[in-house]
Amino acid sequence: MADHERAVSDKDFQSVIEARVREPGRLPQALASRRRRPLVGEDGRMLLLAADHTSRGKLAIGSDSMAAADRHSLLDRLVTGLADPRVDGVLGSADVLEELALLGALDGRLAVGTMNRGGIAGALWELDDRLTAYDAEHIVSLGLDGGKTLMRVEPTDPGVPRTLETVARLTTALADAGVMALIEPLPYRTRPGGGLELDPSEDALIRMVAIASGLGSSSAHTWLKIPAIVDLARVAAATTCPVLLLGGDAGREHEQVFDAWERALQIPNIRGLVPGRALLYPEVLSVRDAVDRAGALVHPTAATLP
Repeated sequence: MADHERAVSDKDFQSVIEARVREPGRLPQALASRRRRPLVGEDGRMLLLAADHTSRGKLAIGSDSMAAADRHSLLDRLVTGLADPRVDGVLGSADVLEELALLGALDGRLAVGTMNRGGIAGALWELDDRLTAYDAEHIVSLGLDGGKTLMRVEPTDPGVPRTLETVARLTTALADAGVMALIEPLPYRTRPGGGLELDPSEDALIRMVAIASGLGSSSAHTWLKIPAIVDLARVAAATTCPVLLLGGDAGREHEQVFDAWERALQIPNIRGLVPGRALLYPEVLSVRDAVDRAGALVHPTAATLP
């Protein structure tokens, strides 16, 4: 992975540790009191850095099973990305968002809290995505700009109805508060030899998008987060909800990823990106260069930002 200049000094990182020990109340206070901004600017687009993988134990990137395990490195990469004015904010769990807020990195940026992270990566119950991070009440009371839910569906899994019910309930609660509900609908299938995997078919994703769009008592504040598959026009046509594209682990295929994003952003309701590993842990580019490329696609000029 490409190197980059240190954005969070040892002193700053130590100050976060000391705050947790001596003044823990500063962490949620920093998040709640940060300078706010509108959800979208004049261009109606959004670029978020996804940093919620660690909250369900997903630390692997490429062949390195512990690539995202070092918190100082993760914060450093996030702060480096947030230094670009075209980055609108961060999607993360409470620990990540509070630490970034304490470092002053979320002033004037969006903070979207991840919610149902109980499906620990690699566990037997991995698709049982229970509410283990933020709940809707705290998304609202802490002044976060949105809440993200994961909706993974495998047709033979008896736990799926509980996930659907949870996501619908959270979507309703956020809509009642006028806060963005970001839903990530993902179709899964059982491998012939056992185990589960993401279903790559467009038809399966279209079905999930249609289901996610109909969850809750109002869809007025529903946004969707989906993979950048080949024919995104067909997928996006299944909804009028705004869509953000995730990035996944780009590896050395970063040019293909950027090209796919560029094409997809021409579709009217695809309104931006929410990549994590592709920008924070690029294999070839530096973090700064990867974020710069994504920022140029989503926000051609920083002047369009609030």
